[in-house]
Amino acid sequence: MESPREENSYVHFHGADHKGRILMVLSSPAISGQTGWPIGFWASELTHPLHAFQEAGYEVELASTEGGKVVMDAFSDPTDKSGYSAHDVISLGFMQLDWFDQLLENTSKLTDIDPDRFDAIFLVGGQGPMYTFKGNTYLERLFVSFYEAQKPSAAVCHSTTLLLEARKINGELLVVGKTWTGFANAEEDFADQAVGQKIQPYRIEDQAMKLKNTTFKVAAPFSSYAITDGNLITGQQQNSGATVARMVIEQLNKSKG
Repeated sequence: MESPREENSYVHFHGADHKGRILMVLSSPAISGQTGWPIGFWASELTHPLHAFQEAGYEVELASTEGGKVVMDAFSDPTDKSGYSAHDVISLGFMQLDWFDQLLENTSKLTDIDPDRFDAIFLVGGQGPMYTFKGNTYLERLFVSFYEAQKPSAAVCHSTTLLLEARKINGELLVVGKTWTGFANAEEDFADQAVGQKIQPYRIEDQAMKLKNTTFKVAAPFSSYAITDGNLITGQQQNSGATVARMVIEQLNKSKG
């Protein structure tokens, strides 16, 4: 089996026809103001979509809010002593590969990204985005630039916090007139109960419900649920990442005829 070609923060399988390039954006390492834990990205929300994109022939570049090394949330690490994600064999497989470790060590800095080089954008969730994506006007503008260029613009789980404030060039919230999803209150309840404290500083579903002229929908807790509304594609949580990726791939394949 051929190994993937790697250069800085992107990877592509030689065995697949090259169809285009996708930007995946992760949170740089942060500290939770609620728990005091080191936080970052959720492993499966990177690895499952990455696997889908590679198999479909799309090159992927990783960027983060600060560039450089990124870290996965402990509970998303399949080797973590909690055992919370021990079932995640896809992430476990990637973690055995040197080139994957190098990707996580050397992400591009968000402000160095040229959106014209990419066919789609995919925001990876986790605990970090609630701090590093929230209020990040540069990331908001970058995401909107993809959206307004009619490129697939995807976000999953807590990365959808960006959509609470991201505005189009005309000043209107991007989600006005859109149906979308993100981490649900029922899932926050489960997580809080599992660790015995409130984890997040606010809840995406609560905040989304306060917005006018938009529809925020959720399915059963931790089900694979994703919504396509035009070129905005959103996923509810970590079990939705591969579904969102397939929706992105479907749109890209259609656009390329």
